Amino acid sequence: MHDEHLVDPTTKHTTDRFPKQEQTPPGMTDEMHPQPDHGEQSYRGAARLIGRRALITGGDSGIGRAVAIAFAREGADVAIAYLPEEQADAEETARWIEDAGRMPLLLAGDLQDESFCQELVDRTHSSLGGLDLLVLNAAHQRNRGGVGEIPTADFERVMRVNLFAPVFLARAAVPRMDAGSSIITTTSIQGFDPSSALVDYAMTKAALVAFTKALAEELGPKGIRVNAVAPGPIWTPLIPATGWPDKLPEFGHNTPLGRAGQPAELAGAYVYLASEAASYVSGAVLPVTGGRGL
Repeated sequence: MHDEHLVDPTTKHTTDRFPKQEQTPPGMTDEMHPQPDHGEQSYRGAARLIGRRALITGGDSGIGRAVAIAFAREGADVAIAYLPEEQADAEETARWIEDAGRMPLLLAGDLQDESFCQELVDRTHSSLGGLDLLVLNAAHQRNRGGVGEIPTADFERVMRVNLFAPVFLARAAVPRMDAGSSIITTTSIQGFDPSSALVDYAMTKAALVAFTKALAEELGPKGIRVNAVAPGPIWTPLIPATGWPDKLPEFGHNTPLGRAGQPAELAGAYVYLASEAASYVSGAVLPVTGGRGL
């Protein structure tokens, strides 16, 4: 007998090839074809984060937007950090946070700036009345023709956004976080199975795994859990802004599930790690990869 409650993960979202397209970094949601699913119509909260105060970097779009929507529907107030040029995406995310009856806080600036990272923590803490969920999600990547073709300025941007900023933010946030708080980093399958075309990005994601595990060891005695989510190929603005339009038709089709993932399919992983259901989980890396192994 067919169970109508079962959903086939191979066909839950589109299996069509993505059309060739390219954007200037950081990329915008409205310019993507097709549009990603952030759980706007599907995510149902269960009061798992009532009263929590969250800061999500890169919270304007992609995985960050899906997490912001989910956190808000679980009862958290949510601050999102984003680049000024991503204002339109940020305002759309804020609309969904408000729709969930929670308080959004929009914080535009550049994570490469150490002082802005400090300001993010200060303003979140003062505006939301505290900070107990820190999601270190923002990242920058570009297609590389080889190690000899990495512009120094862009290499530095990858390092500062993907690695320096998480350190700056954790350093500022930890003294303000109480026992029961949670830090979640976004690493990647690239940290375990790196592509030469993303060599510098992959380096940072591998380093974030070490950062997550070391920070979990440090903060465990203080009652602060630190974990990571490792996405596989997920359809976000980062992808058309990477500079590989010819690769998009095959994007995600090398996974056992045969398709790219949608941002909405990451939200539950972050909610779990943020919630009391994961009270004995720290130093873990949770893969959401469509079946590709870490």
